[in-house]
Amino acid sequence: MNRYRYHLLVALCFLLLETALYLVFMYAPTESTMGQVQRIFYFHVASAWISFLAFFVVCAAGIVFLKTGSSEWDRLAACSAELGVLFISMVLLTGPLWAKPVWNTWWSWDARLTTSLVLWLIYVAYLMVRRYSVDPERGARFAAVFGIIGFLDVPIVYLSIRWWRTLHPSAVIAGGEGSGLAPAMWTTLMAALLAFTMLYITLLVLNYRIISLADRAQSAKQASLRRPLA
Repeated sequence: MNRYRYHLLVALCFLLLETALYLVFMYAPTESTMGQVQRIFYFHVASAWISFLAFFVVCAAGIVFLKTGSSEWDRLAACSAELGVLFISMVLLTGPLWAKPVWNTWWSWDARLTTSLVLWLIYVAYLMVRRYSVDPERGARFAAVFGIIGFLDVPIVYLSIRWWRTLHPSAVIAGGEGSGLAPAMWTTLMAALLAFTMLYITLLVLNYRIISLADRAQSAKQASLRRPLA
């Protein structure tokens, strides 16, 4: 992606984020039971969905990497994993901020919370495997397998509130009878999801460029070390 297109992408991302913030704080109605703190919902849910997307990209890119051996797919998986950890960290931070006023506790070993924490641990371990592996090529392949298997926790996180009785609120989207959002809340949530998706894409492009340059610099350094002295 050339500089002009990247600047356009950043501008679009900024515009969508500004729109989402306006809708969250100025357009969406105040929830009657939880009050103003419920507005965290839009950031919390958007972060969760984007973390799922990021880890899906890790899984898909890992599969292609194992099949083709292309370093580009491995690099994409690594970039997406870093962003997935960022977004799932946002989930784990915004959740307690929302929970404390509503549940009167920062944390509960609820099925949704516990499986989300496990997901965070899985992909932190994925990044550690990549970083501290003695053999980078072997580490990349091991990490790819780890990332593919780790993705199995994503549907467990998603379905946890349907499989078990939990303290976490029931699903508001496709949650069955009685679920759903007011039209203004639905519009705001969709805007937040779109804005966070664009944020993920923008950061992914930037992260990929940074890691690509770092890899090229490392390859050039190794080549210079192997070059015989005159």
